[in-house]
Amino acid sequence: MSGNSPGMDIATLTALAEANRLNIVQLLRNGPLPVGEIADRLGIRQPQASKHLKVLSDSGIVEVRADGNRRIYALRSEPFQAMDFWVQSFRHIMEERLDNLDNYLREIQNKKK
Repeated sequence: MSGNSPGMDIATLTALAEANRLNIVQLLRNGPLPVGEIADRLGIRQPQASKHLKVLSDSGIVEVRADGNRRIYALRSEPFQAMDFWVQSFRHIMEERLDNLDNYLREIQNKKK
């Protein structure tokens, strides 16, 4: 597998690296919310919430729809699927390390006998 897994975008990680944006994403896991409610729940001002939501929107993490004069934000699944695929690409490394540890522990056990 190449270093760049299909769909994995550094913009996703960069956007999620900021605490308020990560908190917004965690809030939106339970479903779409208007910007005002996001701001209230996080204890930040609405302009601040809007700024963070713009970064999340620009990076493709959230989508927005108008509902009258309110803007409702929801998570998009694609960036998280791409991130999951990317993380899974490292699974063989962890499995190999666990196998090596298992072999090492067996060697130690055999030496004690």
